[in-house]
Amino acid sequence: MNSPLTIAPAVHRYRTNLNCGKCVAKVATFLDDEPAIEEWSVDTNDSRKVLTVVGDNASRERVADLVSRGGFQVYEAIDGAEPAQPPRSFLATYRPLLLIVGYLLGITAIIELTAARFDAERAMTNFMGGFFLAFSFFKMLDVRAFATAYRTYDVLASRWPAYGLVYPFLELLLGVAYLSGVAPIATNIATLVLMLIGLVGVSEALLNRRRIQCACLGTVFELPMSKVTFIEDAAMAAMAAFMLLRHVA
Repeated sequence: MNSPLTIAPAVHRYRTNLNCGKCVAKVATFLDDEPAIEEWSVDTNDSRKVLTVVGDNASRERVADLVSRGGFQVYEAIDGAEPAQPPRSFLATYRPLLLIVGYLLGITAIIELTAARFDAERAMTNFMGGFFLAFSFFKMLDVRAFATAYRTYDVLASRWPAYGLVYPFLELLLGVAYLSGVAPIATNIATLVLMLIGLVGVSEALLNRRRIQCACLGTVFELPMSKVTFIEDAAMAAMAAFMLLRHVA
């Protein structure tokens, strides 16, 4: 017996003025809360800033109204892809992140070079302290925009939006704790838990090939979700686990 045919929901594509990740974050809540919209995404790399909406009952008028609540506009419906553009290089795409990590590695190296001997645990502690302070700073430039962007992929923030608002302050506290040496066991446990939770959301986004913004530097920079985000969280979790084992051994 033949199984009934499954009809795919309608897909609509519109030109918008959603120019960056911060813009997308401002309309995310309105689009997420609309029952008629099953899925949505914005391609800010396309010069037309294409908003793709999946849903049979998501009319253009309704979508335009939702986007306007965030302060932006939906223009005409479009079909077809934009003419191919040369892809941005890895260095061009991740330049802000690479600069921050480079500075932190440089500072850590200077501290170790001026010390009597190299200490791996001290180096990781200083790097992680600086990492959390730097990353929390960029998130705090617009905490609400960060929280909105973060909830698009983080498993906790998607269920409890308040978690996204608190997260930058958790990073700040961890940064201070690492650099001051306060409660190292508790600090590493907290870091390990936060990074592992983050890895779940990042892994799901990567496996589903979702084209979304990584909110690791808030919404100041346009950083795509990629394996770089996974490596970043995994490396922090690994360092926290290493130092935790050293303290409890």
